[in-house]
Amino acid sequence: MRPWGAPHTQSQNSGPGMKHRTFFWFFLPTALAMLIFIAAPIVSVVLQSLFVPHEAVLVETENCGPFGCTTSVVIDQEATEDLRAEQPLGRFAGLEIYLDRGHLATAEVANAWTSSSSIGEFMSAIGDLPFYRAMSFTLTYTFVVTPLLIALGFVIALAVNSLSQRIKGLMIFFSLLPMIVNPLVGSLILFWMIDSRGVIGELIQYLAGDPSLSLKASTPLMWIAVIVYGVWHSAPFAFVVFYAGLQTVPQDTLESARIDGATRWQQTRYVVIPHLMPLVTFVALIQLMDNFRVFEPIVGFNASAHATSLSWIIYNDLGGETNQLSAAATTSVLTIIGVAILLSPVLVRTWRDYRGKA
Repeated sequence: MRPWGAPHTQSQNSGPGMKHRTFFWFFLPTALAMLIFIAAPIVSVVLQSLFVPHEAVLVETENCGPFGCTTSVVIDQEATEDLRAEQPLGRFAGLEIYLDRGHLATAEVANAWTSSSSIGEFMSAIGDLPFYRAMSFTLTYTFVVTPLLIALGFVIALAVNSLSQRIKGLMIFFSLLPMIVNPLVGSLILFWMIDSRGVIGELIQYLAGDPSLSLKASTPLMWIAVIVYGVWHSAPFAFVVFYAGLQTVPQDTLESARIDGATRWQQTRYVVIPHLMPLVTFVALIQLMDNFRVFEPIVGFNASAHATSLSWIIYNDLGGETNQLSAAATTSVLTIIGVAILLSPVLVRTWRDYRGKA
């Protein structure tokens, strides 16, 4: 029995308040890092997308001479600098940039909808708009590359896992080579190979029987080349994740399936794949975000005449004059919204599975 007046040592050392304070100090560095490196840049980009740089203040001056007076328009440097100092963010434009022709193009889309007689004609009309042309390639690239790289990475992981220990290490090394190569360098190498004078380019000309065939001059072939590169470069990531997951598959369950007469395919379908489904979700989330921001292959393949993405539009706007910064910020915000919409079904499903297990 505790003597009267003795301190409550247990409640003082391990009470809820102590746990909350410990968690707060433990989480504080992470929260500050997220605030500085994630939240602050996003807020800055959103603000920049709502403002445009001030136009130069023009004044009309009259110059008189022996032969009469002439009127000219010049820039009032002092007034321009005062205006920029008074409003450093620029002129407030609101959603003006979001709705212009370079982005959502609401006026052009409405006009195409009213003047088109069919869905195909409408899609063809808005396909000429920069934002929707980039969105078309971005979505095609994302939804084709992501499932293909997951399937290829899983197949490679199964194949390597079934090899003997003597050659398994060597095959793992070769399987990781595409991921080791810098994305821009890798795309440049493949771009040279599909050139009409390259190994792949000459082979395609020979198989097609057309010496003048060029992948660089064909939009569909260029899309296929970029997609093939995307699968080739990203599949090693899926392979590493799935290969690590295969090491945790319960061997007792696989042995029981073999005893019951299950084939190799049935073991993979009913034991291995269900066990790796959380990893499939993880790889899908990472690759959906990464593929939606496709950029390096377009630059490496010099494919901007045939394929542009949202990230390439941002790069192109930032490479122009300073009045394109707001346009680049607007495209960045639209890209963030697109990624959020793209990931929402996977995140909702993951949350429901978590709630169900809880």
